[in-house]
Amino acid sequence: MRARLLIQRGAPGEAPREEEFALEFEPGESVLDGLRRLRVEQDATLAFRYACLNANACKECMMLLDGRVIYACTARLEAREMRLAPLGNKALLRDLATEIAPPDERLG
Repeated sequence: MRARLLIQRGAPGEAPREEEFALEFEPGESVLDGLRRLRVEQDATLAFRYACLNANACKECMMLLDGRVIYACTARLEAREMRLAPLGNKALLRDLATEIAPPDERLG
């Protein structure tokens, strides 16, 4: 099976651009599994966050999938076009990575 990932790329101050990646996957693989493999096999510069201590608890891998907020660790890859973008209401770091916790809640 093959997913077509359309990923919004860019950094603060840059015009966002969309890049397309084709990704083979097995049924049940998460979007996060795919992104991690994509970074190893196709583009080491792709930025996204994750800290898999407990699924759906850390909130590090939150992003938009087709305009809806998801956890990349629990959303599943599908054999279709899947559009990924950073959270729009958080400060962009780069690509899909945003600042999750407000500055006053981050550990120093």
